[in-house]
This record gives sequence, structure tokens and C-alpha cells, in this order.
Amino acid sequence: MKTYEQMLDEALKNLPETSIATQRFEIPKAKGFLQGNKTVVTNFKEIVDAFRRDAQHFLKYLLKELASPGILDGPRLVLGRKVSSSLINAKIKHYADHFVLCSTCGKPDTQVIMKGDSVYLKCAACGAQKPVKL
Repeated sequence: MKTYEQMLDEALKNLPETSIATQRFEIPKAKGFLQGNKTVVTNFKEIVDAFRRDAQHFLKYLLKELASPGILDGPRLVLGRKVSSSLINAKIKHYADHFVLCSTCGKPDTQVIMKGDSVYLKCAACGAQKPVKL
């Protein structure tokens, strides 16, 4: 007959490895390359699709924050100057924090709604609303 400690040791050996819990939404990272004096972000469309936001709003925000001219070339964004990927990713995270993620519960289940002259970020998960500037 096994002792309690032996059974406990056996049970601990049979436990699966601890898994790392990840959130269902991760802020996408920019992928791209330098082409002469320009920076090309190849996955711009995927980032916009992940955020479920208007591509023109996100484009306008990025160009203003990066102080760079730029154009959309199909699914790519071509910036008119050299920009480091860490700076682009920091601006993408800042955009997500302000225009995608709920400030109350932190979930990405939000949508931009208009109420009169004001624009709000409304969370479908917790119902919170916060005013945003577009």
C-alpha cells in the first residue's frame, strides 16, 4: 500500500507541463524593411484588420506621430523617411491603448461611436464608454 506522500509524488509527476497563458488579443508588431531613404511596413493591412479600425484614421495617426510623409501601396505602408521598427511599434501600441483597448477592462471588444458632436470608444464586454479625439 502506498503512502500519501508516494501517491502525491506520483500525481505531481503525471501533471502536464505548466503552460503560458496568453491573451486572445496581442498587439501586432510591424514587419518591414528599409528601401533607400524609405521605410516599408509590409503588414499594415493586417494591423488595421486586427484593430478593426478605419485604415485612413490609423494611417493619419501614424504619419502624424512619426512626423513622416507616407502613402498606402496596397497592403503596405511606405513612409518617406527611415524610421526604426521600435518607434513604429511604440506608436502602434500607443494607438491600441487609446483607440482599441478598453480603459476599464482592457479587452479589445470596442467600437468607435458618434453621439452628437462627440466620439466615444464603447466597450461591448463591460459597457464602459470613454471620449476619444479622432
